[in-house]
Formats: sequence, C-alpha cells, structure tokens
Amino acid sequence: MAEAQRGARPLVSPLPSGARVLIVEARFYEDLANELAAGALAELSRHGVAGERLAVPGAFEIPGAIAMAADSGRFDGFIALGCVIRGETSHYDYVCGESARGLMELTVQRRLAIGYGILTVENDAQAWARARRSEGDKGADAAYAALSMMALRQRFRVAS
Repeated sequence: MAEAQRGARPLVSPLPSGARVLIVEARFYEDLANELAAGALAELSRHGVAGERLAVPGAFEIPGAIAMAADSGRFDGFIALGCVIRGETSHYDYVCGESARGLMELTVQRRLAIGYGILTVENDAQAWARARRSEGDKGADAAYAALSMMALRQRFRVAS
C-alpha cells in the first residue's frame, strides 16, 4: 500500500539547483533510525537530491542540531528522524512535545524546510509498522515533506 502511494506522488519542483538535505537522526533506537533513514534517502534519490546524515543521541537534540546546521548555510532542507516510545514516566511527553515545538519554531521563525519524521508511539510494534519501508515508510514521508517545503521556499524566493 505504501509503495502504491509513493509511486503516485509527483516529483517535487522547483527545487534549488544542487539541493542538499541534512537528515538529522536520533540514534536512541538504532535499527529504527536506520530504517527511517533508508526510506528518506530513497525518496531523496528519487528526486536527485543529495542527502547527508547526522546522528544525535535522541529526539530532544534534533532541533538544536538543525539550528546549528542551518547557521552553516550548507543545506536547503532538513529531515528530522527518530522515535520516542512511551515509557512509565512523563519523560515521553516532554521529549515529544519539546522536540515538536522546537522544530515548529525553526520552521515558522526561521522559515526552514523541515520534514518531520519523529515517531511518537506506544510500543515497538507501532514503531516498526510506521518505520518499515514496506509498511508506513515515514522516513520517505518526512523526506517528501522536506522537499515540498524546499519547493515552496524556491517558489516564494525565500532566502537561506
């Protein structure tokens, strides 16, 4: 099902010439991070866009890493990938809320093109159903969102 949906997606344009995207991935759940990144890289490749991977410890660190990378001026877009699985404490709520808030602030205040691919789930099975390229392929979804926002930046001539 996910493959049929991806195949039906049009290529995003206009994209900046020589576009570069940074994939910032929380490595707390390494196998999930690798699967999400594989989906994102495949979608970038489909569009002929170069992707670079950057590992951070967890989802909480993703907004800060993107803010630092944005200051370098080397990237046209960003993909935030990770997974937060609910535990027995309120830590889940803080990590999910603050990472999402941080990314939204970067998107709105700095007009960064960011694809959101941080899974927030109850258990491991839900995470895999969303991460697996043969099922949910949320890595590809996040890449497509980043590319779409990059095209909007290009269309409206938003400076980097």
